[in-house]
Amino acid sequence: MTPTPLARGFFARQATEVAPDLLGKLLVRSDDGLVARIVEAEAYLQSDPACHAHRGPTERNAPLFGPPGHAYVYFTYGMHWCLNVTTGAEGQGQGCLLRACEPLEGLDVMRARRGGRPDRELLRGPARLAQAYGLDGTWSGADLCDGGPLHLADDGARPARTTTPRTGVATAADLPWRFVVNGSAWASPYKRHRLA
Repeated sequence: MTPTPLARGFFARQATEVAPDLLGKLLVRSDDGLVARIVEAEAYLQSDPACHAHRGPTERNAPLFGPPGHAYVYFTYGMHWCLNVTTGAEGQGQGCLLRACEPLEGLDVMRARRGGRPDRELLRGPARLAQAYGLDGTWSGADLCDGGPLHLADDGARPARTTTPRTGVATAADLPWRFVVNGSAWASPYKRHRLA
């Protein structure tokens, strides 16, 4: 099946519905020849205290309140970028964090950006994923449905999945909003936050 870019309607649902459906989809950066299969994603809603939209809109989190199907790229721990996709209706403040992917095409570019790390570590975790894809804050707000270089696509893969609590969050740590492809060696390990 030829991959088909995901239309805006795919993202115009609750993050808790979109996140499991992201598993098996392709993350594409066409200008760099990068393609990877999503194997782990987490959902975040505005009512959730772990969500960046929880306290309302700011300049930083504005994409989360915009139309669905856009990138929200944020900086964390003073050193890492992370990629989210916005979901729901405009004004709702929600999205899905892309936590891990299986690399398929463009591995040489990913390896160079990741400093020669083992292939299993190229996209295993949201900061590694963003680094391998060359994503930073300039991508925040990018439309993922307008035919631009960064988009998501569907090639018909429908992997079996497991649902777990989210990993590494200190608040609302027990919400079962992390979705992982069953048995994927590319997914990040589950770690409960030490303060949760």
